[in-house]
Amino acid sequence: MKTVKEVSEITGVSIRTLRYYDEIGLLKPTELTEAGYRLYDNKALEKLQEIMFFRELEIPLADIKKIMDNPNYDKEQALLAQKSLLEQKRNRLNGIIELITDVMKGVNTMSFGAFSNEEVQKMVDHTLECMSKESLDEQVEKYGSMEKYKEHLVSGFANEQAAADLLKWYGSKEKVIESVMQSTGSSEEIKQEQEENAKIYKQFMAAKKAGDMDMAHSAVERLAENYKTMFALDNARNILLDLAKEYLQGEKLAEATDSRFGKGCSEYVAHAIQHYYGA
Repeated sequence: MKTVKEVSEITGVSIRTLRYYDEIGLLKPTELTEAGYRLYDNKALEKLQEIMFFRELEIPLADIKKIMDNPNYDKEQALLAQKSLLEQKRNRLNGIIELITDVMKGVNTMSFGAFSNEEVQKMVDHTLECMSKESLDEQVEKYGSMEKYKEHLVSGFANEQAAADLLKWYGSKEKVIESVMQSTGSSEEIKQEQEENAKIYKQFMAAKKAGDMDMAHSAVERLAENYKTMFALDNARNILLDLAKEYLQGEKLAEATDSRFGKGCSEYVAHAIQHYYGA
């Protein structure tokens, strides 16, 4: 048996709070001494731990009492639910911490100015210069002429939704332009990045088969690092969350991914990304 003072020291819950829990019937002491001192056994401490988990989820005390007093209350299921919700809370905070880190580095995460015609033309010209002759000839044939292909590239930057996505991913139009202008178009680098992506997706499928969320989270972290390299990003959170949304809503990309890596891959990757970032 432990006194209220000992319980407070062990758990960090104040003596005043423990007394209040007794008053409202949320956590009664195991017994009272003849002098009226509260004593708690291990079972009471386990219940207090459950209450603390609920409080971390900001659930009101009255609701916690209703949940725990329910005759159908399943401690194991409650702990699993608490674990999942707390992981989501942790991951959401991780995402916020990443954004704060970006701000501290001087990254402007709220700049949404439109691209000027001059900026668009600059990025398009650089993109064309970096393309291999084979890739350029393929696109020219696809669109009918060089001019039509240029128009296609310009329309991409001019499209409001596409521009908004780029600005969200990079944090500012300056970062978008900087990223595009840094592009070298090296086929060897692109090949390495694609190979790394394939390895990551195989890890996702291994995690799916094993039901291992830790392995899936590790794959999300690897994917984020690869996307940072591929797209010269400071933070891959937004682009990965958009990828997850596309997997869950867009049939073509999901079908292509499932066709290459296995049925259900795209949906699993989407949920792993959302779970990792607490979305």
